[in-house]
Formats: sequence, structure tokens, C-alpha cells
Amino acid sequence: MKRLTRRIGDASARRPWVTIGAWVAALALVLPLAGLVGGSFVDDLVAPGSQSEKAMELLEDRFPEASGGSAVAVFAVPEGERIDRHRPAVEAAVDRIADVEHVATVTDPFTGGTISPDGRIGYVQVTFDVPPMKVHPRQIDALSDAIEPVRGDGVIAELGGDAVFINAETPTSGAEAAGLLSALVILVVAFGTIVAALVPIALALVAVAAGLGSIVLLAHATDVSTAAPTIGAMIGLGVGIDYALFIVARCRENRAAGQDNATALSNAMSSSGAAVLFAGGTVVVAMSALALTGLGFLTSIGLSTSLVVLFAVATALTLLPALLSLLGDRIHKARRHRWPRIRRAKKSVNPENPESPEQTAWWRFAHRVSGRPWPYLLAGSAVLLALAIPALRMETGFPDAGNDATSTTHRRAYDLLAEGFGPGFNAPLLMVADLRGPGVDAAGIPELARRVADDPGIASIGEPLFSTAGDTVVLPVLPTTAPADAATSDTLERVRGVIPDNVAVSGLTAMTDDLTSQLNDTLPVFIAAILVVSFLLLMLVFRSVAVPLKAAVMNLLSIGGAYGVVVAVFQWGWLGGLFNLHETVLIASPLPTIFFAVLFGLSMDYEVFLLSRVREEYDATGDPTESVARGMAVTGRVITSAALIMTVVFLSFVANPSPLVKMMGLGLATAIVLDATIVRMVLVPASMALLGRAAWWLPRPLDRRLPRIAVETVESVDAVESNESDDLPPPPEPTPAPTARIS
Repeated sequence: MKRLTRRIGDASARRPWVTIGAWVAALALVLPLAGLVGGSFVDDLVAPGSQSEKAMELLEDRFPEASGGSAVAVFAVPEGERIDRHRPAVEAAVDRIADVEHVATVTDPFTGGTISPDGRIGYVQVTFDVPPMKVHPRQIDALSDAIEPVRGDGVIAELGGDAVFINAETPTSGAEAAGLLSALVILVVAFGTIVAALVPIALALVAVAAGLGSIVLLAHATDVSTAAPTIGAMIGLGVGIDYALFIVARCRENRAAGQDNATALSNAMSSSGAAVLFAGGTVVVAMSALALTGLGFLTSIGLSTSLVVLFAVATALTLLPALLSLLGDRIHKARRHRWPRIRRAKKSVNPENPESPEQTAWWRFAHRVSGRPWPYLLAGSAVLLALAIPALRMETGFPDAGNDATSTTHRRAYDLLAEGFGPGFNAPLLMVADLRGPGVDAAGIPELARRVADDPGIASIGEPLFSTAGDTVVLPVLPTTAPADAATSDTLERVRGVIPDNVAVSGLTAMTDDLTSQLNDTLPVFIAAILVVSFLLLMLVFRSVAVPLKAAVMNLLSIGGAYGVVVAVFQWGWLGGLFNLHETVLIASPLPTIFFAVLFGLSMDYEVFLLSRVREEYDATGDPTESVARGMAVTGRVITSAALIMTVVFLSFVANPSPLVKMMGLGLATAIVLDATIVRMVLVPASMALLGRAAWWLPRPLDRRLPRIAVETVESVDAVESNESDDLPPPPEPTPAPTARIS
């Protein structure tokens, strides 16, 4: 791996303008192509093998006119007025809606009985001739244009329904730019020069631009979730800045150790470049594991995010060395004021060199933790476990339009419909009967409707609709409670318990409930798969059993803490005002799975960068305690800066009006903070001190059989040394830790 990244970096540095030109050409190809032939984003909300899927397939096959997507145009007037005073304007809007492409049927609220009891709110039911996931955003825009003139008549007009909600674009707050500006400030403080600070930002933007263009092209070939671009951009900005930061920092370190620019860059690409390649691969593996859920929209999120991460790795390994070779000494010259440090000779191993790791607070704190590992280990673990306690009461559900920001038209339509017709109006169910199968027949449909209507959770059942062939019948059902209400799920379960085998319940509410059930069932398998794969990868890299096991346990603790914070804020409402939350919401059922994939991958990034340097120091000194202290000392400022950058980038998404994006941003930011503070500063040195040399133990038979993958080990300028290990290998004779190293 080190040889590969060195060769890639050297080749890019030797021909910088060719490399830069290749990236410019790639962007010039991908972005316009995405605009021309790229597909639109759609959420495939079908749970494979579920009852709702069975019903939808039956409708598409035998009763396609009943399987189309639906929308609702809602019209309302102020209190004390009646909507029929504006009948001409509303009926004109109905005519315009009927002319929209793919609209199959439209109801007139004045002849169809869709006026609220107080006469203030009415709605137009719009049915498409394509499924809701296939309704194009341009049809939604055309509906919006059709109802716009009514607003000029003093009528409130909003669009809602399944097709509008599913195809709504994720809003943005603009705070992402503030996150990038904050990241730039942090980089300037860390590097002391604007040039060095701008390089990681530029690379991250290139990676995100290329990645998002590729996601749009992917949407042309397959269904891609509407959440994929937001999540991809969020992760891409974070890892893109971090990967460039680690390589630039190592290059500057090598330069400060006396190496010339070419050698410093080559060695940085060999050491930190290899760590970037492995860390990025870990994130890709974690995100790709979302395919294990069997859900199309999660698989598309995993593949889309993996694309952006791959571009982040590619820019770090190719475009970055090209830029660094052109910048030369300008990347190393610091311009910030160096504040004087107060040094205590008795705590300095090498007081003659004020820049040595022994002068840092990281080194001193690591020794303090190592001196009393048990209290620090127990205290740090207790904090993370305490933060994770709310996660034990996590309640998941699929978000509905009522969870979105009130600035969106589908949320306002949702509220008007609930006000005028009851909360269950927004949670319609469809009972679909296959009259060819054994069970209920056409004559038994009225009795089936009566039994279902007797359920206390059912508000009404519509008239049965028969297919042309008479072999399929649909019964519209309205519950008494809202889509995301737990009582609605209970009602759905009771209804499914009384219907015969040839009847299935579908509709968006039933589909999302089935999705939640499948996600809850597959989450343990998904977590186990990621843990096993990450354990094997870390064992290959670090030639150890204890290190990957420790990493998995600590990452679980930090992820559990992030889960707990999200539950406390969004589900319990703690500090909700701080995040502009006006009501509590359930945790979106896909988020625990997405969280785990993303957070585990990002946490492993810092684990790789820290422990690779610890292993390097251990190989040089043979002292397990000192190697941890020096590893923390040489990576402390860089990893802290990287974590701070990723935190501010993720926190910028908390300002997004969508509660779902807020959840994602807060959860990711929390996990990064916990990982960079409690885990890295306390748990890692404490556990490594307790393990001692056993931390690097690998059974001899296993050592002989496993392939060797080296990341960030000591090597010469001209050759990469092999890293042999034995069954609990004897350490080399301890030598004074060098203040300058050739990586």
C-alpha cells in the first residue's frame, strides 16, 4: 500500500500540470454530462417481501389505474369565510390541474364532497397514471403553477399528498458556506499560512463537485434517494478536508525535519497517503454495507456516499501532490505569531528542542493517563455510557410531511388537511384483495369492510373499487391517527390480523411501517457485518488482535453516545429551542443504520491515523507507553484540527430547516467530538497502557498466513522496509526517541 501511494504521489508531483489538467477535464466532462443526461432523485420506499410490496405489485399488474401516485391541492380561506365564495377560481384551477402531464383524474371539491364541515377548507384529489415514486418534479412544478392564480383571489393554496411529499427537494439553509468558512479559519490557525489552509478546502470542493455530478449520473441508471446528495456532500466535505489535512501536515513535518520538498512530499504520500487510502477504504466498506439492509434507497445512499469518498481519496492522492509540488516552500512558511511557551525542564525529555513532542500537552497528558489508567478508563467509559442511556428508549418511525419545516408547501397542506378532516386523513391505507386467490370473494367484500370498520382506530372506509376484469378490488381506509403516530402502526397491525390471506394492506403509511420493521430486523446483522469486516482490516494493518477489538468497542461507545444525544434532543425535546425545534419528533427509522455506517467509518479514520503513528513509535522505541504518548503528541494538533473541522461542517447542517438533516448533522458532530476527546485522549492511552506489549500481539500461525498491509511505518527514502512480527515480539532495544524522522 505504501509503495502504491508513493508511486501515485510521485507521478502526480512530477507532472503537476498534466494531473491538474486531467482533473479539470474530468470535471468539465462529468458536470455538464450530469446536467444533460442525469436522472432525478426518487425514494424507493418498498420493503422487499413485505405485504405492502405484494399489494403494490398486484395493483401494478392487474389494476394499474389504482396504483398511480396521488397529490392533493388544498384550498382554504380565513376563519368565518367559506371556500364556495371562491368557487370560480378553484374550478379554474381544477381545469388547469387536469391538463398537467400524467394526471389521470381530478376531483371537484364542490361536487365530490371534499369540503370540510365548516366550509372553510376544500381539497382536490389528483391521481397520476404513474406510481408516486415515478412522478417527475416537473409535474409537481406544473401543479404548483396551476394553483398559483388562486392565491391572487385571496385563497390559501397548498400542494400535499404522497407524490408531492416523496418528490420534494431537500431544503437548504445556506449555513454550509459558514461551515466551510469556519473550517478555513481552523486550518489557518493550525497551519499558520493561508496557502496551506486553502489547499484542503479546494480539494474538498473538487471532490464534492465530482462526487455529486457522479451521483446525478448514477440516478440516470438506477433509483437514487433524494437524501443521497445531502449526505454525500456532508461526508465529502468532512473527509475531503481531513484527508488533505493529514497529508499536508505530514509533508510539513517532514520538511521541518530537514528533508527537501520532493523527499518530504514523497515520504508523506508513502506514510499518510497510505493511511488516507486505508481510511477512505474503511468508510467505503461501511457505507457499501448499507446494501445488506436489502432496501433500495439505503443502498443508493451507501453507493452515492462511497462515490464522493472515493473522489476525496483520489484528489488527496493525485491532485494534492501536484498542487504541493507547484507551491513548493509556500506551503511550509508559517506567518502566524508564535506565542512564547512556558516550559518546565523537569517535564521535558528533550528541553533543548522546544519543538519536540515531549514539549506538548498531549505528551504530558498521555503520560498522566498512562500513570493511572483504571480511573481514566472507567471515568471515560462512564461518561459515554451515560450519554448513551437515552438511546435505550429510542422510538423510530418513518418521517411524514408533518415532520418537515412549515416553510414547505406539503407541510402546510398536511396541517390544513388535518385541521379540516382529521389527522388520519394524511395516513390513507389501501386494502387490496386478490379475488383469484383463496379467501374473501366479491360477495364477502362488504362483510370484510364492516369488520375492519369496527376497529376503533379506523375512521372510515370508502366504497370498493373493482378492476375491469373484476379480479381485484381496492378498499380505501382512513385511520383516526396521524401517519407517524404509534397508534397508527397498532391499527395497521390489528387490521392485518383480521384480513384473509388474499388481502394485503398498502399505501404510503403501510409501506413506511414495513420499512421501519425491516430496518429494525436487519440492524443487528448490519452492525455485526461492519464490526467483523473492520476487525479483520485493522488486524491486517496493525498485526494485532487487541487493537482492532479495542477500536470496535470504543467506536461503539462513541456511536452509542451520539445516538443518546440525538434521542434526548429530538425525541425528548431537550435543548430543542437551541436547534430551532418547535416539537418533538420520532427518530427517522433509516437514521440509526445510516448513522452507524457513517460514524463507524469516520471514527475508524482517526483510529487509523493515531494508531499508525503509535505503531511507528513502538517500532522505533519498543516502549508501549512512550509510543502512545509520542503518537498522541505528533498527531494531537492535526487530528484535533481535523475533528474540529468535521464538527463545524456537520454542525452547519443543523441549521437546515429539515428535522432529518438536523438529526444527521447533530449526530455526526456529536460522535466526532466524543471520538476526538474522550476516546482518543482518555480511553486510548488508558487501554494501551493496561495492555502494554500485548496490544501488539498476534498469534504466530495467524501472522504467517495473513497478508501484510503496512500503513505509516518507519521507512527509508529509497525503500519500504518489511514489518515482521512474531508471537508477542520482543521489542527492540529502547533508544532515545528521535526528534526528527524520515517517514
